[in-house]
Amino acid sequence: MQPEIRENLSEGRPWWRHRWPWLLLLGPAVAVVGCAITIALAFQSYGDQEIHDGGARQGLVVAPPPPPAPAAH
Repeated sequence: MQPEIRENLSEGRPWWRHRWPWLLLLGPAVAVVGCAITIALAFQSYGDQEIHDGGARQGLVVAPPPPPAPAAH
């Protein structure tokens, strides 16, 4: 490659002065922000909901409800 063409391609600028690295980083950055917002909303809105199916909460573990007792005749 000729030296003049090589200089025109790189233009002697650092990588952050070009547009293409920022376009490549934009997608993952949007995904990280969206994930953080989703996690924050999940903890704010649904963090302390009750268990309605009869299960018992033991710390972070939710135990299944006990089996129903057989009906006496």
